[in-house]
Amino acid sequence: MARGIRRFDRWMRPGQDTEVIPAIKDDDDTATGEIPVDADDVDDQGADLETDLESGHPDAAADDDLLPSFGERNRQIATQLGRWLRKLGAALLVWLGNELRTRLPQLGKALRPRLTRLGATILAGLLLCTSYPAFNWWWAAIVAFAVLAWVLTRSATTTLGGFGYGFLFGLAFYLPLINWISILVGAIPLLALVLVCSLFPAIFGLLAVVVRQLPGWPIWFAVLWAAQEWLKSTVPFGGFPWGVVGAGQTDGPFLPLARLGGIPLLSLAIVLVGCSATAIALEIVSWLPASRQAATSAGDSESPPAVVLPAICICLVFFATAAIWPQVRHSGTGSGNEPVVTAAVVQGNVPRLGLEFNAQRLAVLANDVRETRRLADDVHAGRAPQPDFVVWPEDASEVDPLRNPDAAEQITVAVEAIGAPILVGTVLDAAGRPPEAPAQTNTVIVWNPKTGPADRHDKRIVQPFGEYLPWRGFFRQLSGLADWAGYIVPGTGDGVVHAAGVPVGLATCWEVIFDRALRDSVHNGAEVLAVPANNANFNQTMSEQQLAFSKVRAVELDRYTVVASNVGISALITPDGRELGRTSFFEPEYLDNQVRRKTTLTPAAKWGPTVQGALVVTAVAVLLAAMLHNEWFAELNRRLSELAKRFGSANEKPDGDPLGNDEVADGDDLDDTADPVADPDLVGDQRPEKGDT
Repeated sequence: MARGIRRFDRWMRPGQDTEVIPAIKDDDDTATGEIPVDADDVDDQGADLETDLESGHPDAAADDDLLPSFGERNRQIATQLGRWLRKLGAALLVWLGNELRTRLPQLGKALRPRLTRLGATILAGLLLCTSYPAFNWWWAAIVAFAVLAWVLTRSATTTLGGFGYGFLFGLAFYLPLINWISILVGAIPLLALVLVCSLFPAIFGLLAVVVRQLPGWPIWFAVLWAAQEWLKSTVPFGGFPWGVVGAGQTDGPFLPLARLGGIPLLSLAIVLVGCSATAIALEIVSWLPASRQAATSAGDSESPPAVVLPAICICLVFFATAAIWPQVRHSGTGSGNEPVVTAAVVQGNVPRLGLEFNAQRLAVLANDVRETRRLADDVHAGRAPQPDFVVWPEDASEVDPLRNPDAAEQITVAVEAIGAPILVGTVLDAAGRPPEAPAQTNTVIVWNPKTGPADRHDKRIVQPFGEYLPWRGFFRQLSGLADWAGYIVPGTGDGVVHAAGVPVGLATCWEVIFDRALRDSVHNGAEVLAVPANNANFNQTMSEQQLAFSKVRAVELDRYTVVASNVGISALITPDGRELGRTSFFEPEYLDNQVRRKTTLTPAAKWGPTVQGALVVTAVAVLLAAMLHNEWFAELNRRLSELAKRFGSANEKPDGDPLGNDEVADGDDLDDTADPVADPDLVGDQRPEKGDT
């Protein structure tokens, strides 16, 4: 997924002269993937370095003269800077102590009436997180939005308070959800990403308070949430859809709704059910005391509370799920007459988990070759069916096989052994780039027996701050970590390759979390989906969460989906979201099973963008309607009028005439025909009395 330290550094890219050393065999004929290093070479290098240091350089004397002056100047600057920093730190500590003494009592007084809502908000964020792997408590998402809706509908919650509660909800949700990012980049970048992600629930909280006075507020809450998910999946830098509510529903009963409208509709349904449950509970709580009072005074209770609309919303969600479920189940059990092909997944594993494996790309390639040959042995022995095509993970060959004949030879050996095309994940040099600005493509190549490389898919949605760095010059000034990012450029293909005559739709790792990636592949004729992934920089929780996206895509697009990860979790997924098989994490394994070629277009594939657009437009319309309902425009018009009057009176010129003078400022006489009734200010006490004709 994300690129590691200097993984695609321009100075460390494999070129034409890269020597690929085959995996070394031990005495027991097992390939270890380790590269031997001669101790004499190390000693020679150390001796050469020592000789260079002792020999000196013609300009060494001049340089030595400059060194003391530069060193002394730097020490003076460092000493002065340290003195300033100590003074600044002491002043800040004094200021902070004074502020704490004066503000803490006020803060405690302000927090005391909000503690219940603050605690409920944190609980809601944590509950939503548990709907994702590794917990997979799908029902927790409904409870989370029920609790959050209660917080946002309290009369004491202002619009600014809604923003704050939404931000706190986002922190409680995203921090435990994506904490695996810190394995790669550390705590500071993780915190920065969490803060940015939390801004979107904060916007939702603010807007929810604005629209809560409208009739049917649970519907509008759900629409606003769907709109903020679209916004978060779009900006900044192309968006970050990780954390959409629908991706946590792979084990829940509402998953079939993805076939109707994709993840946006699935998320909408979950939020709608949770908010509707809160609306019903609030109405019942307010109705019970009123009904008792009415029964005591009049002998007859009130009519039931206004729970009809939220009840109808919940019923509609369940009805839609029940209506679509038979079709999803029928598709998943393979009850159609679609052609059958056999697909295999190879998970070669890496020598070690973490960034260190990036320096071991030879061993990674050797592991995939070895596992493919093991699959070939089982096929020849009759223990596994002959696959029609094999999917390798993303970055299975870190060495460009189109430039390096040794890497190409190893891939060819695996292809000839299995007797089927292999979809090889690799990194290729981008064509047409100048030597001073090299770049690469994250590519999947179909490698055929006998004929070699054929179709290719260049990753079209590349990951910011991993595969490429936006504003590289700016971020380089802030941190040396900027040079960690790669130089991957996006491709422009249609997302489909052909392997053994089968149109395979591809979404490479990061791409699978975006709605458009595999949907475009299906529109371009894909009959089976494949998701090559590289999860070696992270942990099993991240791999499980990414696998959840693949399950939703399988249901959404009605396609069998093949997931190939270098360390796990690899899987074969049916169109109803079930797993035909899965691998263990961090273990070399393969999967080999039959899948069906499907050509149907689901409603989500046909109308997914329309559904998403309609939700966004509806959210904007509801927001405008709420502003009218809350008389925001009238208040704004009143304030603008007052402002105009204030500036108008300040800029009005005096007429310069004495009191009682009937000349206007420009010296013109008043019109004798002026109507005193129409202009009473001109005539003073000649104004007609009430009742005069």
